[in-house]
Amino acid sequence: MRSKSDNPVPGGAAAAGSAANASSDLESFDPVFLLLRFLPYSFLRPPRTRLRLPSSVALPSPMTVFSLLLLTYFAVVSGLVYDVIVEPPGIGSTQDPATGTVRPIVFLPGRVNGQYIIEGLSSGFMFLLGGFGLIFLDLAVDRHRARSVRLSFALFGISAVLIAYVMSMLFIRIKIPGYLW
Repeated sequence: MRSKSDNPVPGGAAAAGSAANASSDLESFDPVFLLLRFLPYSFLRPPRTRLRLPSSVALPSPMTVFSLLLLTYFAVVSGLVYDVIVEPPGIGSTQDPATGTVRPIVFLPGRVNGQYIIEGLSSGFMFLLGGFGLIFLDLAVDRHRARSVRLSFALFGISAVLIAYVMSMLFIRIKIPGYLW
């Protein structure tokens, strides 16, 4: 059974236009890419499977899926896998040469491939803050919302993106002294 996009459209300008677009797309490809794109499908056919969920299983809500993806993204960008494997300390410490007192440090200076746990979590939070800012900027352009709501979404989105950018640049400058100066 062919999908709806594979069914031929009988005559007309729409069919001629789509055929012209398809032929122009095919002519612009690299010949090796064309060969790799069409050769396997000349003798291989995907199986016709009709998978259905049992009636007792309900799909999760879009907000649940978004929350799980956001949590996974935070875990990945904050270096949770690195923290589990290497087991770095939460924060570090350094001794002040003038007074001899021990001061805590959050960022591991000079080592790009190493981090403290708090350093990774704070960087991951800044990436999430920037992402939320972009989401709120997207919500701010919705014409079906009240003007005051759109304005507050836009202000929060712009401020979140700016804070995330400035703090991420500050983190990089603390991590690598003299970088981008």
